[in-house]
Amino acid sequence: MSATTPTSSRAHTSARDQTRELLFDIIRSGGSVTRTDLVDATGLSRSTVNNAVTRLMEMGRISETEIGPKGPGTGSGRAGNVLSAVAAGSHVAGIDFGHTHISVAIADSLGSVVAETSAPFGVDLQAMEALDTAADLLRSLSAETGIGDLAEVTAGIPGPLDAATGLVCSPTILARWVGLDPAAELQRRLGAHVRTENDAYLGALGERLAGAGRAHADFLYVKVSDGIGACPVLNGQPYRGSRGIAGELGHTQLPGRSEPCRCGRRGCLEAVVSSGVVREQIRVTHPGDPFALTAALQDLDDPPIRRVLDEAGRTLGGVLADLVSLLNPAALILGGELGTAGPSFVAGVRAEVDHRALAASADLEIRSAELGTRAELIGAVMHAAASIRR
Repeated sequence: MSATTPTSSRAHTSARDQTRELLFDIIRSGGSVTRTDLVDATGLSRSTVNNAVTRLMEMGRISETEIGPKGPGTGSGRAGNVLSAVAAGSHVAGIDFGHTHISVAIADSLGSVVAETSAPFGVDLQAMEALDTAADLLRSLSAETGIGDLAEVTAGIPGPLDAATGLVCSPTILARWVGLDPAAELQRRLGAHVRTENDAYLGALGERLAGAGRAHADFLYVKVSDGIGACPVLNGQPYRGSRGIAGELGHTQLPGRSEPCRCGRRGCLEAVVSSGVVREQIRVTHPGDPFALTAALQDLDDPPIRRVLDEAGRTLGGVLADLVSLLNPAALILGGELGTAGPSFVAGVRAEVDHRALAASADLEIRSAELGTRAELIGAVMHAAASIRR
């Protein structure tokens, strides 16, 4: 036997697994999907699709429902039977740590949310307390829903994680979390297997599987909230980088700006453009207005606020234009509280990207995340659901 045979066999097995998971994701998110739809959507041969579908049915992960024979004049051939994903009995959970909130959700094995809750929390400076709070929220949600053991939990962390060790690895972003293994800490508290990912990575995954990214194999997801992070999706897969810390845009330095940043430097992007900075500007333009100071940004709309959002969008767009020129994505999807604040922010980003990126922006779609501020949480439960299928 050739020495390369085992490696070759593993490669073929991996390719079959990848094909099967690709088709399953399309079936799960596509509603009424037929085998012909899968062939058209993927470009795979009909025999490859049929083999993968047969295996998925044998595994009990999908079902096929006959919708009857074709009507007169529609041509011959097999009826377009509808494929549907089948939820197993197990449940998974997702945790989204924002800089100023913690959200948790429980979902079925397909990643469909059963229940969720959220609480305000200052995450950056209270690492252990934040982990305790997340565990408490998830235990309470489990009790409310009557759901016991969780098969898998995925948590999104708003800072860089080393892909090899799972440790928070930046001394300036989430400084109180540095050297901490959030997955191990949560696993100890919850008694369930836990995986962690960067929050922007999970936001990109959520939009890819259930949001605005479904129509695009290549797009750039940017979370714009209290911090700013990004994740490119290349050929349908969110990209982490060699160490898992790609996309840390928030501490890009802007020429001529001197605003102090939490990282200790001045003029960082997130010190100039973030939901907290925008709210401070609104406080100046709307002194004493309780609604303007407390409402969600997407609910605010008057000329001063539109100008504030447009200017913030233009500042961000100036940084994103270089990434658009480099990656030439089909879409730029803006998430987080500020990214989903409304058309004025998106228009500001659009204006600056068009001005600076030139040809790369010609057919570029720029829009807010379809899942809104829930993109990271939805991405977390879908990541957990995918993990139990591996």
